[in-house]
Amino acid sequence: MILALTLAVVLGTMAGAILYGRRQLRASSVTEWAVGGRRLGMVIFWFLNAGEIYTTFAVLGISGYAWAYGAPAYIALTSVSLAATLGYWLMPRIWAAGRSRNLVTQADFFADHYNSRWLGVVVALAGISALVIYVQIQIVALSLVVRLTVGDGVSPFVAALIAAVVMLAFVFFAGLRSAAFAAGVKDVLMVLIVIGLCVTVASKVGARSLPDIFAMAEASHPGIGRFPGRIADSGLSSTWLMTAALNVALGNWILPHMFQLCFAADSAETIRRNAIWQPLYSLSYFFIIALGFAALLADTAPPDGDDNAVLLTFVVENYPPWATGLFAGTACLLALVPGSVLLLTAGTIFGRNVALPLRSGMDDWQVLLVSRAAMVGFAGVAVYLAAGDAKSLVEIGLSAYAAIGMLAPGVFLAFTWPRAHAAGVMAGIVAGYAALLLPAANAFWSSWFPEWDHGLLAMAINAGIVALVCSVWPARRIAVA
Repeated sequence: MILALTLAVVLGTMAGAILYGRRQLRASSVTEWAVGGRRLGMVIFWFLNAGEIYTTFAVLGISGYAWAYGAPAYIALTSVSLAATLGYWLMPRIWAAGRSRNLVTQADFFADHYNSRWLGVVVALAGISALVIYVQIQIVALSLVVRLTVGDGVSPFVAALIAAVVMLAFVFFAGLRSAAFAAGVKDVLMVLIVIGLCVTVASKVGARSLPDIFAMAEASHPGIGRFPGRIADSGLSSTWLMTAALNVALGNWILPHMFQLCFAADSAETIRRNAIWQPLYSLSYFFIIALGFAALLADTAPPDGDDNAVLLTFVVENYPPWATGLFAGTACLLALVPGSVLLLTAGTIFGRNVALPLRSGMDDWQVLLVSRAAMVGFAGVAVYLAAGDAKSLVEIGLSAYAAIGMLAPGVFLAFTWPRAHAAGVMAGIVAGYAALLLPAANAFWSSWFPEWDHGLLAMAINAGIVALVCSVWPARRIAVA
């Protein structure tokens, strides 16, 4: 029954998504395929944008983080609210630039605003790298669900491969609009399931109510509700929370798929309304964290101690097969929908901003074909990473935000400082990645800024170098072609 219900949810949603996407708009050009013809209205935009609340990072990752660490899982609540506040100001500006200049990708924006094609290529490669890391999150989670429903006889690599193939099917032909349909189905199902689990979970662990679950967790694991949580030497203090949440908020709209999604909205008003309501939607994290604490009280022991599988294991052990099958099918959608959008974005960036500059004679149809082929290649890289990585979904996600944060100064300064230019932004990117990735730099941060998020520190170095270079040398003297 578990497998049958899982397949019914996934295949039914996939069929509806593809039919909807093909009927609404034939994806015969890159613009139509990648940004939905720039006509996504309030409802569709809501499910694609605010619907990021319900992803495997959010549901499986945060519940597992709560089970493993406790209070550090609160980063989900703080970062989403901060990101929405910043998005109210930033997203309409991104939308306006895309509409007036006919931009499709984030790299288009950099190349156009800074009048530098090669800066666009560098930004494209950086964006693709961050996207592949983020796809890894979805494939890790989806492979867990595949092994749950099919059985342990399926190897992690085969499970990840199956996950990638299904993910590609969502947007390969119909593009962003098919993902929008699936996002709507995914959100509705997940809301219903979270409500159903939270109504019944207290009785599963001997509690009287959801608040009682938190009280019981604190009684059995003193300090779990305060920083640093269950593990005193984890380094996940309140300092970590503030710096990591700020880094996530600053990098959220810099993620290429979120940047590209801004171009797809039909108006700036659609974007602003979404930003107003998104913090309220994020309150659902309270219930997701409660489920993680409930799993801890139930002595849930996921396979190999994998905190990514905590909620799945808890549901399997405490609920009937029909509920498990419905949850597993919806969990598949949590990975498939955002994962497909990530792959679509990575493919689009490669086609427009890497392949096209190298072979400028390609027409729009050829760029579309290259973009679709690139999706397959990036999915393969994500499968390879997923099969060999045992990190938690939250840790992988924070790595993706740190990587993409190196592009944040170039975006914010484009809208606030006319003096910023391509060479300065390029110098900042190089310095930022050095500060983020070099072992010596990480040792320095750990010594002098203990418990600070390294991504935020690297972003600060990046911004400082951009400001210095652009202040000392005017753009005309060092313009980059």
